[in-house]
Amino acid sequence: MLDIMVNLKSFQSEHAVEESEQPLLCLRSRCKGMMVNACAHAVFFCKLLYTLRQKESGKVSLIASKESMGEGLKVGIIGGGHIGKQLARALLELGGISAQNIHISTRRPETLSEFQQLGVECFYDNGQLVAWADIVFLCCLPSHLQLICSGIRAAVREPCIMYSLVTAVPLPRLKQLLSYSAILRPQYQCTNRNLENVWGTNGTIIAALQDPIVIQATCPCKKIAVTGKWLEAVFYAALNSCMWRHLPHQRALKLLNDVCFPEHCPICAEQKTSCPRFFLFSLPSTFPWFDLTTVQMKGSPFSQLLARSVLLQNHLTLLYCTSFGVLLAKSGGMASTVKEISRPLIPPPHPSFTIIITVYQYCLFKT
Repeated sequence: MLDIMVNLKSFQSEHAVEESEQPLLCLRSRCKGMMVNACAHAVFFCKLLYTLRQKESGKVSLIASKESMGEGLKVGIIGGGHIGKQLARALLELGGISAQNIHISTRRPETLSEFQQLGVECFYDNGQLVAWADIVFLCCLPSHLQLICSGIRAAVREPCIMYSLVTAVPLPRLKQLLSYSAILRPQYQCTNRNLENVWGTNGTIIAALQDPIVIQATCPCKKIAVTGKWLEAVFYAALNSCMWRHLPHQRALKLLNDVCFPEHCPICAEQKTSCPRFFLFSLPSTFPWFDLTTVQMKGSPFSQLLARSVLLQNHLTLLYCTSFGVLLAKSGGMASTVKEISRPLIPPPHPSFTIIITVYQYCLFKT
């Protein structure tokens, strides 16, 4: 995923584009939109995983400050090009990941002086980065991916999560190249032309992600960008994280509940209904290790329910938006307006909300 317009001077300002060139602005807007979505979803995933881990330790409030976020979550980025830099900025400024907990591996670390000055370690050793990180973002060119994967395959170890932003390489191929199953790869779709002007083609990614309207537009439950299979895999990745720390499944479910649902659910209070439920069949003491590639490539009860349940979509929209510090105002249904709050928020827990999970091959949300 590259910025294909970065060296085209004619695209520096829409005001200078002639009418005959207007169709190309759609391409630029979609390119910017994909970048905004990719960074937003990566930030959300890191926040969710971090908060789940810190909630388990009981050491942190769910309203985490920028100084405390990311102390226990190590993030690696392979690739120091346009998308690698944008992702690093988003994690630093919006995800709250400390600079000491972000490492970047690139063939030209000398070009990343702005990050080095902030305390980000930049070097060229992909194997070292993968062996260190909890999450590794692949931000390289598609043509470089095979060589990179062959170099890091031996260093990848559970529970490290490989998160690919190399959109040209499909998930089965990634699994084959890495000989590894804990891989997340968002699949983006541009199906709604009405949102093409939302992204702010002349602004920065960080500025766009501080706009409540943009945050709503990037929500995984919308039809503009990422498919629901990515969102499903995010929750399985969270359960894998719990499994690796040998948490009993009931404890893991409680942690997931506490992180994902607000203290006073405005959706259920207004509609006088109950929050979504999981159901759990008998299991060993802990969850099994879930194959994230299989989760994203095959249908499951979760994905089927997510596609048809407006209530579940609304709950996940609430979780997503509040994680960016955006409050959703209610008006007869789901959010109609938004306002920004002063700092990032993951909703606090409430003991009366429970998620029940059914596990045979996949987890199942039930309402």
